[in-house]
Amino acid sequence: MSNIWGAFRFMVAGTNKVHIIWFGVILLVMLILAVLHHRWKHYEKEMKLWKKLCLIPLGITTVHYFIYVSGADSFLQGYTSIYLTAILALLPMLCADMKKGYRVTAAIVGVISAVFFLVFSTSAMNPHNFARKSYTKSFHALVKELDRSYVLKEWKEIDFFALEEKYMPQVSEAEQENDPAKFADAVDMFCMELHDGHVSVHCHYDHDKYKSAFLMRDYGLSMVKLDSGEVIAVCTDKSVNELGIEDGTFITRWDGENVLQAAEGVECGQPVKENDEREALLELSGKGGETVKVSFLDKNGREQTAELHAHDAEHTYDDAFNAFMHCPESLGELVNSNFSTKMLDDKCGYLVLSVETTGGSIHDNICFNKGECKWARKMFREKLSRLKEQGMEYLVIDMRNNMGGCGAVGYELCALLGSEDIYATGLGVRKNGEYKRLTTQTIHCTGEFADLQVVVLTNGGCISAGDSTAWCLSRLPNVTLAGITDPSGSGQITGGCCVLSEGIVSVNYPVGLMLNENDEPDIDTRADRISRNPVEVRIPLDYDAAMSIFRDKEDYELSWAVNYLEENDK
Repeated sequence: MSNIWGAFRFMVAGTNKVHIIWFGVILLVMLILAVLHHRWKHYEKEMKLWKKLCLIPLGITTVHYFIYVSGADSFLQGYTSIYLTAILALLPMLCADMKKGYRVTAAIVGVISAVFFLVFSTSAMNPHNFARKSYTKSFHALVKELDRSYVLKEWKEIDFFALEEKYMPQVSEAEQENDPAKFADAVDMFCMELHDGHVSVHCHYDHDKYKSAFLMRDYGLSMVKLDSGEVIAVCTDKSVNELGIEDGTFITRWDGENVLQAAEGVECGQPVKENDEREALLELSGKGGETVKVSFLDKNGREQTAELHAHDAEHTYDDAFNAFMHCPESLGELVNSNFSTKMLDDKCGYLVLSVETTGGSIHDNICFNKGECKWARKMFREKLSRLKEQGMEYLVIDMRNNMGGCGAVGYELCALLGSEDIYATGLGVRKNGEYKRLTTQTIHCTGEFADLQVVVLTNGGCISAGDSTAWCLSRLPNVTLAGITDPSGSGQITGGCCVLSEGIVSVNYPVGLMLNENDEPDIDTRADRISRNPVEVRIPLDYDAAMSIFRDKEDYELSWAVNYLEENDK
């Protein structure tokens, strides 16, 4: 019971109380109308007035719309329950003169409205509409709101007003030039300083008319840093091949600057610094003007310099990024592979966990707050049992690019693979800069498949609930977490959203806390950006591995995992 009450407090804590009050006022008006109907139902004059009063809830929501939604119509969906309740309030008016009809209608409307209020109050939604403010004023409003409600402010040691001072000149310049792209870029750079995978910036302006400074150029190659510290070209095209640069060519300079030093100036915003450094070379390969000068080692080991021209197409970065992350071009393909299984050989089973969901948002929310999911446990048990029937002796769980979802789904996989109970997470709140845990979720392990040796493949695209599940799995003695990069390093609950001037930019951010057993934010990196959920075994990225990934488009990490399990099975 304490966990149920704690989960309720957790959800209410993340919801904007102002809108709960608005909703409460509507319900209060509806209650008063019900009382007045009981007193006036036999008086014709009073009933005419009563029917007019039934329009008050609709009037309240109209005012609410113009104050909080106008200019940010994306918020409409979040306020659906409020506005539907106001419409429902009109139904008793239509049958006010029918004794039985009114009672039935009023009762149904009352129950539905109460349910809507409960759902809205526990939605963990914290929207703010600054669309009618100027660039500078809306940016300042964003800063103030993040300083007030961003749950990791203290944990990441963020001085929001110092960041505002840093980026306000660019915002002011964008306002003077009426340049939405420059405004969006400033907000994007501001948010990247938070190094939080759950802080996202969405831009809405004419991208053909206004150009972002982050627009990637394509020079016919991408770059990757090997474990040795050397940088090689990958995903090269014909235009650079003709200049002597091929897949695997060592790159030494980018536009005259040492390539590694040039990469240090590229900010990708990743929570884990090591992950950021891996991605920086990919990003650098799209930075420059109409031309860039690239120095490289030719086949005789001599340094050469070539001038590369920007292409209209932008394919090499995407090709390289997708190959490095082992991410399909279609998001649907990643989702459709979720929970799929197969035998990789006579002994090694394979399970994909790319999204943690039951397939229904209501079911997901119930499981999330309970910290358990019977459906998922049954599903995983059946899939692992079928693999065992096919001869499985060890298992690879593929969590690369896990998009998160409901952590309780992943916890059930942990329960089947482990033999002793482990702490999963705790739902918490931030108050006066401190964190308080309201509930504790424990994984009750069954030991059913604890005899399996398991490798969990992860990468920087494994985020949120995926990050949490990867962490829990890594604590099992029979499981090894492996990857070229660490998981994302972001595990808090989103729900905050600020829409800025003219709806040009919206910023989403976390407002709900997941806490570890020490009542600290779970998973998320601190200001040092060191991973708190690092891989246990780092998959090497040498020259041959890079050629396998980028040139041959092979699943090098999966092959490595199978070999690792075979070697440890001897």
